[in-house]
Amino acid sequence: MQILAIETSCDETAVALVKAKKGVFFAVDEYISSQTKIHSPFGGVVPNLAAREHLKNLPILLKKIIAKNKIRRKDIDLIAVTEGPGLIPALLIGTNAAKALAYAWQKPLVGANHIAGHVYANFIGAISKQIQKSKFKNQNSSIEFPILALIVSGGHTELILMKKHMNFNIIGQTLDDAAGEAFDKAAKILGLGYPGGPEVSSLAEKYKKQKTRYKIQDTKYRLPRPMLNSPNFNFSFSGLKTALLYTVRDNPKILRSKRLTGEICAEFQQAVIDVLLHKTLSAAKKFKPKTILLGGGVSANKELRKQLRKKIKNEIPDTKYQLPDTKYSLDNAAMIAVAGHFKFRSVKNKKIFRDNWKKMEADASLKLS
Repeated sequence: MQILAIETSCDETAVALVKAKKGVFFAVDEYISSQTKIHSPFGGVVPNLAAREHLKNLPILLKKIIAKNKIRRKDIDLIAVTEGPGLIPALLIGTNAAKALAYAWQKPLVGANHIAGHVYANFIGAISKQIQKSKFKNQNSSIEFPILALIVSGGHTELILMKKHMNFNIIGQTLDDAAGEAFDKAAKILGLGYPGGPEVSSLAEKYKKQKTRYKIQDTKYRLPRPMLNSPNFNFSFSGLKTALLYTVRDNPKILRSKRLTGEICAEFQQAVIDVLLHKTLSAAKKFKPKTILLGGGVSANKELRKQLRKKIKNEIPDTKYQLPDTKYSLDNAAMIAVAGHFKFRSVKNKKIFRDNWKKMEADASLKLS
């Protein structure tokens, strides 16, 4: 099966041609147009500005992927597009383009949930060195149900239990700021660039190297670990952000010193990671999944990836750990193709997707179900 997918939920315009072969998902070709430089002066994504850029970039990317791969109508089996959640002006550009294509080509159209896409980013394996060496041996045979997925991004922080494909049970979620949003706000407080996550992570990494080299003592700027010991699997990061704000206010020298800025970045990052790891491991010990998946933009964080691996190995060594290539941690269309594939497979009456170009609507608050 060949799937043409579109993603425009936020500020990345993305298209992908994905081939599903014997359970392996191979990204034949893909393009992403980033809007980071456009939104950077505003310190965040401006919805209508994002939509304008999608409107300009999406036709270019679609023409490029169709021409380069000599795609004809008969070559495509399914069209997938992000239906939600996301910014409604941005989502409308992608869904309307997908509906037009589905009508023109008379192809089934699947609206995929963006969060499901981050879960299924873990199933894109054919492009990895491991799979290339094994000549398309199915790496996904290592992903066994039940699955516990930790999804951490700019707009979402969720723990999702899956007993089978397209069966999502949210057992924990953020009550306020998402982890990625907290990183962005922390960066703003510290006078760093946008997006904040990579900036905070980079300074934290440099500080940790300096700390080892010069034997710097542990930080005196200790930040809280919100809801670490709460009797549930929910998250909260707004209090951590406020604690950082007060710490910087009471210690203005932090902003005048690169070392101290790096120190507070390292402490903030570790506070977020400590909470994410504690909640994930607690949920894993209760529900006993066979596989733990990591996904979402924050899953590109090196320390989170490394520390979660170590925790799983030390505390629940029989549980498998799967994480996406960092390029698929961020918003992309390949993950939407895979999510669309499994949604298509999960419905017995495939005819409903033939008329989806008439009925499908973008939903900014689409629930994972």
